[in-house]
Amino acid sequence: MSTLTVRGRGRAVHVPRRTLAVSAALVTAALGLAALGLCYGASWVGPADVAAALTGSGDAVVVVRDWRLPRVLAALVFGAALGVSGAIFQNLTRNPMGSPDVIGLDAGAYTGALIALTVLSGTPVQLAATSVLCGLLAAAAVYLLSSGGGGPSGMRLIVIGIAVNAMANALNAWIVLRAELEVAIAADGWSAGSLNGVGWTDLTVPLVVIAVLLAAMAALAHAMHQAALGDAVAAATGVGLGRLRLRMVLVGVGLTATVTAVAGPIVFIALAAPQIGRRLARAPGVPLLPAALTGMVLLLGADLVAQMLLAPESLPVGVVTTAIGGCYLLWLLGQEVRRR
Repeated sequence: MSTLTVRGRGRAVHVPRRTLAVSAALVTAALGLAALGLCYGASWVGPADVAAALTGSGDAVVVVRDWRLPRVLAALVFGAALGVSGAIFQNLTRNPMGSPDVIGLDAGAYTGALIALTVLSGTPVQLAATSVLCGLLAAAAVYLLSSGGGGPSGMRLIVIGIAVNAMANALNAWIVLRAELEVAIAADGWSAGSLNGVGWTDLTVPLVVIAVLLAAMAALAHAMHQAALGDAVAAATGVGLGRLRLRMVLVGVGLTATVTAVAGPIVFIALAAPQIGRRLARAPGVPLLPAALTGMVLLLGADLVAQMLLAPESLPVGVVTTAIGGCYLLWLLGQEVRRR
């Protein structure tokens, strides 16, 4: 496979040309969907009017810049965050089922959000803090329960994660049932994962947090791919596996919890995006860039479908991603059966 070598700061990075081509195609698709998202809504706004609104002129400034642009930006950034989070945990577990929504991290983060809504005052800072904290607690529970011998194996971690996910969902249901009626209705609707009503005030802190976490993961990408070659190879090349895995878990949980704190648990993007991106790029391991870009395209496309299905009513995007994820799981199981 031909590669392109990028040099900087004394390090050479070899990027397969196919990965670059696939990434360029995914960026083009994401930009096309973003343009459609700015045009489509309760009323159609033509591309020329959208361009004028983005520059601050015309009659559609409020509709485009204040209502639709935050939603489109949230879908792009949250899709990238979920794609990278899924790639992190699939690399850690070396299993295509190892994503945050399967192993209980989404449900754990949602528990924290519910605690902020029902016990605390539910401010954005409280939602983010409790979501991250409970997501980390879920990750610690999965890791400790699946540990044995030389550490947790991929399949054991998946099975334990599914059990933790079920227990967290049961706890979440109990919290909703015990909450006041108005809070319970809002929390139940939010549990599907929704971008409805997302505005600039909801995005300021999450966008900064996600940007920092993605930058941190980009710095760890080389070591992550070294670790994917095997523990012995990683140790021989000077990779500290324990420290690397801890940092990867912190970044992965932080990305998932930040998205959950704003939009609720949007499932299956973290599961499907990394594997779709890997197959498109035909890359070894689970590369981060195709996973992030595929997550963008999947979430933005799903949100557009959610707006169109019962227009003018807009469905929670999680309803559509669940349907996509179900089809993906059937396909993945079919692939596993054929291999055996």
